[in-house]
Amino acid sequence: MRNHRYVAWLTLLAAVSMPCFGAEEPADEKKPSAVYPAAILPFREHGSGVKGYGLKVSNVLFASLAANENLYLVDRVELTKLLAELELNISGMVKPGEATRIGQLTGAKIIITGSVIEVDRTLYLIAKIIGTETSRVLGESVKGKTGGDLAELVEELGKKVAATVVKKSGKLVAEVEKTADRVAALKKLLGDAKRPSLVVKIAERHVGQATVDPAAQTEVTLYCKGAGFEVYDPRAGAAKRADISITGEGFSEFAGRRGNLISVKARLEVKAVDRDGKVVATDRQTCVMVDLVEQIAGKAALQQAAAAIAERLLPKLVGK
Repeated sequence: MRNHRYVAWLTLLAAVSMPCFGAEEPADEKKPSAVYPAAILPFREHGSGVKGYGLKVSNVLFASLAANENLYLVDRVELTKLLAELELNISGMVKPGEATRIGQLTGAKIIITGSVIEVDRTLYLIAKIIGTETSRVLGESVKGKTGGDLAELVEELGKKVAATVVKKSGKLVAEVEKTADRVAALKKLLGDAKRPSLVVKIAERHVGQATVDPAAQTEVTLYCKGAGFEVYDPRAGAAKRADISITGEGFSEFAGRRGNLISVKARLEVKAVDRDGKVVATDRQTCVMVDLVEQIAGKAALQQAAAAIAERLLPKLVGK
């Protein structure tokens, strides 16, 4: 009897000690849904009875979409300052190049704008949903009576816009490419052109926390090396022999929280200077990333910004 108990005890011990392979995740452990950074611009007005409606529509739409878990909205004050800086007056009128530029500077992958139109006492709200990476334009609209409940009409439009963004995100947001493929494409673009030697030194920080490793500098260096440039270590004495110095500064900061998801915004500014002190090229990029961990989101945002800048900056250095 004692032996039977001993064998049973060993069997139980082995069962609880063995690693679990192929176990299913708990039911409440769901993968986080995609979050799309978006900017809402004022709507254009058509008709004498809708004067002042454009700004009202964009404000109510912002409030309506702010709570949507699939969207991260660019701060209105920040967006207004940016548009003033670029001297853009694009209420309801956004050209592909302008949309791309706004995306680069705000991190927005989607721009939402449109028109308010009055026709025979009928009010039409028409939204344009623009992908800053793909330049694709999709639309949604609602209609009601002039003088009716504008907020209710805008909220209806907001639901349609949110549904379109999620359902047709593949047309609005570019498919994520592997780093190796992006580097290979850059190398092919540069061809056999003469490449100057480089040194890369980019400082970075995460607001409120110490920076562990230079994500932006590492990413830019990776693209430089992969594209065929000779790169010197900035800490080595030989770095002085570099034809061009790529320097810059990046920072990331907490942007918001939705349940377990944390959004972080990163901004990176870079310039390339030759031995004579002449600025050869400058660039800047803002990116927004979402993750379960703030530090990881910050590093990913800086890496994404660095990759985008490297793709645009390096072709300008060839032949210099």
